[in-house]
Amino acid sequence: MSNTYRVSCGAGLENEEEFVDILEERRRSSDLGHALRTFSPHPYKGAESCSNADLNKAVLESQYLRYMAKEIAAETGSSVEEVREEACGILEEMSQNLQLKCIRLMGFTLTKVLKRLYSGIFVNMEGLNMLQQSIQEHPVILMPNHRSYMDFLMISYIMFTYDIPLPFIAAGIPLAGMKLVGELLRRSGAFFIRRAIGSDKLYWAVLSEYVRSIVKTGIAPLEFYVEGLRSRTLKSMMPKLGMMHMVMEPFFKGEVYDITLIPISISYDRVLEESLLAHELLGIPKPKESTTGLLKASKVLQEDYGSMHVNFGRPMSVRHLCEGKINRCQYNLVPRDLPQKPSAEVQACVSWLAHLMVRVQEEGSVMGPWALMACLLLQAPTRVLTEEGLPWQELTDKTLWLRKLALDFGARLNWPRQAPDTDVMSSTVALHGSVVNRKAGRVFLVQEEEPARNRPISPEEEMISTAAAVLMLASYRNMSLHIFVRPALLATALHITKTTQKDELLAFFCFLRDVFSNEFIFIPGNSSQDFEEACFLLKKCGAVHVSEQEVTVSDAGLEVLSFLQALLQPFIDSYQVIFRFLCENKVHVYAEKQFLTAVRNLATELILSGELHTYEALSSDTHKNVLSALQRMDTLTKSRASQQNEYTMNKAAVRRIDDILSGKIPPQMLHTTPEAKL
Repeated sequence: MSNTYRVSCGAGLENEEEFVDILEERRRSSDLGHALRTFSPHPYKGAESCSNADLNKAVLESQYLRYMAKEIAAETGSSVEEVREEACGILEEMSQNLQLKCIRLMGFTLTKVLKRLYSGIFVNMEGLNMLQQSIQEHPVILMPNHRSYMDFLMISYIMFTYDIPLPFIAAGIPLAGMKLVGELLRRSGAFFIRRAIGSDKLYWAVLSEYVRSIVKTGIAPLEFYVEGLRSRTLKSMMPKLGMMHMVMEPFFKGEVYDITLIPISISYDRVLEESLLAHELLGIPKPKESTTGLLKASKVLQEDYGSMHVNFGRPMSVRHLCEGKINRCQYNLVPRDLPQKPSAEVQACVSWLAHLMVRVQEEGSVMGPWALMACLLLQAPTRVLTEEGLPWQELTDKTLWLRKLALDFGARLNWPRQAPDTDVMSSTVALHGSVVNRKAGRVFLVQEEEPARNRPISPEEEMISTAAAVLMLASYRNMSLHIFVRPALLATALHITKTTQKDELLAFFCFLRDVFSNEFIFIPGNSSQDFEEACFLLKKCGAVHVSEQEVTVSDAGLEVLSFLQALLQPFIDSYQVIFRFLCENKVHVYAEKQFLTAVRNLATELILSGELHTYEALSSDTHKNVLSALQRMDTLTKSRASQQNEYTMNKAAVRRIDDILSGKIPPQMLHTTPEAKL
């Protein structure tokens, strides 16, 4: 019998979910026996028998690709045969070649690796059972979040273990270039997509037809990361819509009756790449994916990474979700096999669905004690963490306080009940010895040991070492932000505006939500619902009183509001550094690389001078998110020149955003969007 336990979901015991440790059985029985066991899945009932070669042939001979080949040949002056030959080469580079014997080999290898790395891999069986049923009824799209390279084959491993049809997995093309490993991944179901497709019409045509063919035939579940890339900050990223539109199109065109989306939340106690991710954010290039690099990374097998949770969400019907949102009749006006540019209505629906899926992934993620402790550690001055240490008793008392708040806000919390709370927190800190250490009753931030050198370490080098440690800590804090961000926006609105008027707070809340829409996931069109949720949660924990016209702070609410406002402060500080740079600099047009370097230099200068205390202002992801936010808010325009992006600034508009964020412009001057009216 597998090791089973429950994860708390919210404050009540009735809101618990059962998770089973799938490694428990592997530790007791033969790894080889598991790999060679009879695999008898129940596939989609409408799927036709279709080999990988048949699938590729169907793609190449499709009416859609024939039409596109003729169009591209006419545009480029090439012959149709040359274009089709190029399409064949693209498909050969791209396509998967799933083979059960390779899955068995990967299963055997993965079992060995997983048992070394993790104390347990916990899967919610109710979600897995619903997935098993869904796969037999409609084409299924698996949509996991992406936090680690370990995500890649975990879903296939679990599905192999429980006799569920194995998925075809969208992967980045760099993985295909890894000697031996790339071919093993291809034979494990991976199909490879180039990172920068740009305006390559033929590549888009081959990829979209390949994806649509998988969905239409139901030959296998299709798995892809809606965020597009692995998150370097461990928080959710804005969804990419290209693949989402491809998988939805067979439904829009009436080629399938329905499609089932399965959101999957993968949560880690500790991430393998924690140090690598922090250094990437500081501008240190990511090592190229290679087999040699993989072998060098084998030292990670000697460390403990705690447990992993894989939460299969409730199946979601595309037919049901799109009801009333789009009119599919528009697709009847053009033959199915011809390309058709999606209407604004369809694009909005796909965007809404993609954001919804990421939000559901967030709600399904499981937090451990470390995410809460990281929130509190980062609210202490960095100097205290590096020199004096934070008192252990203070940290544990505040963590228990924050645990109650997180459960009140609906968090899924993995907090072992069989052990005393102090033991749980002690073992948590021990697990994260690469980030903090505990000595003499205090907790200190761990800074990387510098290699032996002939010269003293410079202030810049010392700052980068501290910044890497802070960003590692911040990444674990980020795992909890989806729980707190809406109340934190309202707490910040109360703090900056000093008003109690509900309509003014809503206007400022919507402004903050708009500014930070690239940092946090907000479903388009849900501004008023997010505001009402924030009011409800702050009222629920006793922090505010809410009437029809006002939101007022209670005497008991100051601690909660202070914590929430401090949680958002690093993001505000980082954005204001960039706004300051843009407003004070005389340049109006920036190349992206020039901008990123200049902003990091300014942040470094401000930190070294003591004027800025937020090391997160050094993060390249934050810099890029600000550019995206300003572009979305029509304060800069993006163009392509000399093989890189260029941005033209409207300094007056940037200055106004900065003035609003600083509280210099009163909330009465803000205009609430029509969809956000109370």
